[in-house]
Order: sequence, then C-alpha cells, then structure tokens
Amino acid sequence: MTPPEALLAIDLGTESARVALYAGDGTVLGEGQSGYPTRYPHPGWAEQDPDDWWRAVVNATRAAVTRAGSPRVAGVAVATTASTVAVLDAEGRPLRPALLWMDSRASAESERTAATGHPVLRYAGGGDAVEWLVPKAMWLAGHEPHVYRAADRVTEAVDYLVFRLTGTWAASRMNAVCKWNHDPLGAGLPDDLYADLGVPDLRAKLPERVVAVGDPIAPVAAAARAELGIEGEAVVSSGGIDAHLSLLAVGGPRTGRVSVVSGTSTAFVTEIAEPVFPPTVWGPYPDALTAGRWLVEGGQVTSGSVLTWVGEQLLGRPRAELPGLIASATALPPGEHGLLVLDYFMGNRTPLRDPRLRGAILGLTAGTRPEEVYRAAVEGVAYGTRQVLDSFVAGGVPVDEVFISGGIRHNPLWLRTTADVLGRPLHLVRGDNLTLRACAVIAAAGIDGGADSLADAAAGFAPAAELVEPDPATRDLHERGYADYLAATAATRSVAHRLSAPERTRGAAPQAAPAPTPAAARGGAR
Repeated sequence: MTPPEALLAIDLGTESARVALYAGDGTVLGEGQSGYPTRYPHPGWAEQDPDDWWRAVVNATRAAVTRAGSPRVAGVAVATTASTVAVLDAEGRPLRPALLWMDSRASAESERTAATGHPVLRYAGGGDAVEWLVPKAMWLAGHEPHVYRAADRVTEAVDYLVFRLTGTWAASRMNAVCKWNHDPLGAGLPDDLYADLGVPDLRAKLPERVVAVGDPIAPVAAAARAELGIEGEAVVSSGGIDAHLSLLAVGGPRTGRVSVVSGTSTAFVTEIAEPVFPPTVWGPYPDALTAGRWLVEGGQVTSGSVLTWVGEQLLGRPRAELPGLIASATALPPGEHGLLVLDYFMGNRTPLRDPRLRGAILGLTAGTRPEEVYRAAVEGVAYGTRQVLDSFVAGGVPVDEVFISGGIRHNPLWLRTTADVLGRPLHLVRGDNLTLRACAVIAAAGIDGGADSLADAAAGFAPAAELVEPDPATRDLHERGYADYLAATAATRSVAHRLSAPERTRGAAPQAAPAPTPAAARGGAR
C-alpha cells in the first residue's frame, strides 16, 4: 500500500529549526525540533553557523517523519528569520559565521542608505534598516574585504536552505523586495544603488532567479532526501520571511487584518490595496506576498527576549521558577509599581527606526520587588507594541482586526497586558506554529498551481482563534503609562546614542550565548 502524501514545512527560527508534516486538510501528522547556538562576539552582534542550521533541519525532519509514520512528501516550503545573512563559497560552504537578523553592527551603513535618496528606497521608508541584507553586505565589504571578495554568495538563510535542499539557487521574491531593494515594478535589483553604496558586485553574489511566494522551484535532490529521510517528489516552493508569511496562516491577507507574531521579537505585517509611504513603517513592498498588493511591516527587535532577560538574567530566576514569577507579577495591580521599562534592548525597528536606542528601567528604589520589575517589563513591551500599531494608523495603514500568535500565548500576563494597553480585542490564534502552517499553505499552492492558488490554500489552512477583550478598568492607568513611555524614550535617546557608540563597544569582551529559553518567558516568533 502506498503511504499518503504530506506537506513538509520547515521554520528556521532564532534558536531552533522546527519542522512539521501536514496532511492536505491541515492536520499535523508529525513534528520535530532541533536547536543550535548563537554567539554574541560584541555587544549588538549575533552570529550562527549555517552548517548548524542544516544539521538541525535534518534532525528535526527525521523526527517529524518518524512521528508521522513516514508519509510520502509531495511539497516542501521553508521560512526563516530575515535578514539572516550567510556568506558562502562557490560550493555553498560558509566562509564565516552568518550575521543573524538581530545583528546591529551595520548601523552606520544603514544610515548611508538613507542618505542616497535613491527612488527605490521609498518602498523601504526612505532607507534600509540595520537588520537587512544590503547594510550587512556593506559592512562585510568595508570591515572584512577579504571575506567579501572571496564570497561567491552573500544571501539569506532561506536561500541557503533551498540550495541545500535542491542544489538550486533561487531567491524568495519576498526577501528580495523586502530586504534587498528589488523593485518588481521597475528595474529589479538596483545595481546603481549598490554601486553608490560601495558594493557594485552585490548582484553577482545574490541568487539570479527570483521566485514568487508559492511558485515551485525544484524537487528536493536525491542526496538531501536521503539525509532528511523522506520519500516522494517533494517539490520545494518559494517561501520567505517567517513572520511575514503568517498572514497566510490566519485565513489569508485582507486589508485591515494585521498579524502580530510575538516571541523573541514581535513582527507586525499586513497588506493594503493602495500604497502609502509613511517613514515610520517598513514598506510598502510591492508584490512581496501577493501580486498587485502592498505589504507593510513593523516590529519590535526585542519583546519576549526582554522578559527572558529580566526573569533569568537580571532577577536570576531558574527556568523552573519563571511561572511563579509571572503569577506573582500578575497578582499586582497594574501601574502601581512606580516603574517604567523601555524595551529597546537591541534598538528600535519601527516606528523610530533607530538601532542605537537602548533599554532602561526607570523608577527603581531600594524597596523594589522582583515581581514589580517583571510586571513593568511586560508593560514596557506592550507599550512598544502599541507604539507600532499607533504608527500604522497614523501613517494611513488600516488596523481593523489584530491576530496575535507566537510565544505570547504561553504567558498570560503578557497577553492580557497587551490587550489592555492596546485597548482593542485580540484574536489569539490557537494551536501550532503559524510559520509552519504558512509553509504548508505554500507547499500546497506549489503543487496546485503556484502563487495563484495561495488564497485558496490559505483559506483551507486557517486555524481557530479566540477573542481576548481588553479590561476597560485599566485604560486610564495604561494611558498614563504609555505617555510616560513616549516621554522617557525622547528623554533618553541622546544618552542611549552615546552609550551605544561603536568606539564604546567594539573592544568589549565577547558575550557567551544565553541558554535556550522556555516558552513561558519568550515564545518563538523569531
């Protein structure tokens, strides 16, 4: 008897590779997960080994296949963090550690992109963010020129995994538009911009083929199928950026529908029918997910990771005690602790677009208790979430319904506080990893007509959601807290810039990688 066919979804996150096999009706057949370390050589830097990614994908896939009963795989899709940049030789071997999405070493290069005034940058809010591939390539060319010259490929983690799977270099159009300044409505990759930025040969180091999300690329190669332990044709279709794809897993893109994926970081994505160009968002990106529509992005670089740091590092609570800390913090009345936390531990993604902002805890006294610090940190992260959504509305991006997912669902205080601070109901997505479900949508579309069938596939894979209503009794407290958050951000900005200056940090001792963190404290959007 021939085993039934399945869809293989691969999500390369910040701390681990997560894999799931889905049936055609969206049922999860089997899952696997395998981690890898991160190194922090200097403050603001974050690096991983691409070989570790592949080993983790292999281990997680083998576990998922075994648990699913070894079904034949019809389609495959991959999502990763972005821009997580791999630097590779002609054989696809790493020449140096990859620069993780959160790596902020290229802040000066990011500022240089904004100074060019190039017309394609209107799709990026006027300049490339420090997290994106182009500033990171500029940094490599300027600081490690021997490595940059030797690199045959400077590319995204998603493209690297597609290469390992298929032996083919193909770029996700989503990544190309959102992170490389590719213009699908005009000249494509902007060679003149790259030349102005000191990387005139960057195009030659990027994948030549740009493939729309949901379109097939190639079958998994025989050697990779053997490593992964899968059988079947296993056609790989173009995936993309983990959080951006979440729109496919909440029923599909719709104007006014915002997907908020809250884990290590928080990503906000939505699509609009007509473009708007506020400087406080990333985008609008043409054709990045859906042809003829515009993707808008916002984000907090650190959210769940702030709560992890406060609980484990600052307060020194062992992992097993974190639920108790959360419960103690939940029992406190909101807004009565006299503390304020700024969530800019790795800078601000949007709306301030400032990688040199830094976190702060204000209002500490000799009598401050640990649970008060933790509660204030949760509120500070929620204020950061409100700042992003407020910037959407102020910039002309509709916010009618908010779907929230990720690790936040494991932390009831964080979830409840977010609803209260926003003052709007949240659709909490139940069940499994949204990025994996989105990859299953893409894999299904790829074997059933490509990008044109994404909408139908998304409708068929939509998960259930429950409504989390805000508590109106907390409104005035959080309005005051949010006003203090905005005032403190403005007041500390110049100090943060001085403290984060490169001459202060470049000679600092390397930082060890933190241990993997529990879902109760951090979640897993990134």
